[in-house]
Amino acid sequence: MATLKLTAAAAAAALFVGAGAADAQQSVRTATSWPGGVHLEQFAQGFAKQAESLTAGKVKFQVFPAGTIGSPLKITESVQKKVAPAGHTWPGYDWGIDKTAAIFGGYVGSPPAEALLHWIYVGGGLQLWQQWRMEKFNVVALPCGSHSDEIHMHSRKPVRTLEDLKGLKLRTSGAWAEIANNLGASTVILAGGEVYPALERGVVDAIEWATPGINIGLGFHKVAKYIILPGVHQPGAVLECLFDKALWDGFDASTKKQLEAAAKLSTIESWMNINMMDADALEKLKAEGVEFIRVDQSYIDGVAKATREWEDKYMAADGGWFKKVVESQRAFMTRWKASSQYRSEFR
Repeated sequence: MATLKLTAAAAAAALFVGAGAADAQQSVRTATSWPGGVHLEQFAQGFAKQAESLTAGKVKFQVFPAGTIGSPLKITESVQKKVAPAGHTWPGYDWGIDKTAAIFGGYVGSPPAEALLHWIYVGGGLQLWQQWRMEKFNVVALPCGSHSDEIHMHSRKPVRTLEDLKGLKLRTSGAWAEIANNLGASTVILAGGEVYPALERGVVDAIEWATPGINIGLGFHKVAKYIILPGVHQPGAVLECLFDKALWDGFDASTKKQLEAAAKLSTIESWMNINMMDADALEKLKAEGVEFIRVDQSYIDGVAKATREWEDKYMAADGGWFKKVVESQRAFMTRWKASSQYRSEFR
């Protein structure tokens, strides 16, 4: 009888971990915002591979492409409601619920990519991020993938000045959706799987998605003649892994450390891999005859001014997390500026 009880308990422990039980081997269903391509492979699956390796197969994350589990733009909600016990997304998609989301994921006012990672890992950003996610959403978060500057736009029309931005039908997301709208653009928020057809059919004039290395495989340059640079709307980006609190609490201390290491390793590796992909992709895009346009300095200055006004507006309206996180980033960048005194420039 005792043996039967033990066998039954073991069988129960081996069931799907949606309730958060931590057993010897777990297969964790993971919802994502990514329909396929580099975002799914480098980021979500990159983390899953690292997690399986570092836990010696104890925890396996079964990654599902966008739309398979819940809405691609509402992965946090899917994890909150236990539709999936884990998720991989970009925190900026939650900016409509809390503007602070855009600050963590990388946005138009972010530090450059290298500085952004330093702020997160050694400048206090990670602690703020995790506290914010737990307090506001009751989920556990880990930075889980990163890349450098995005292409500002794949556009069917040339854009050089703020005047060119006015009336432009632009697919974007996060803080830039609001700031670009303030500058006169007509912004549209679309999930990843809808971006290419919208650009191809002319539903939008321009889109932003990611970096050259990520975008080239999606073919945006084949349906939009112009690539607009630099990526002032997104100087860097950090993605995240989300976990149902009960799931995370069920892991032992050693497993938690292993998963934290897997997330950090996937963040650093994706950052390096995609940087190299970007360098190669730019050369390929030039060879395919795409026209590159660098916006005027007045455009960059205007975006910076509008961003500061956007930040100050919400800092005054929300004395809580938004203000705390923006002030943390600003203070960090004051410290980071000293690095220019001893760093040599690329030649």
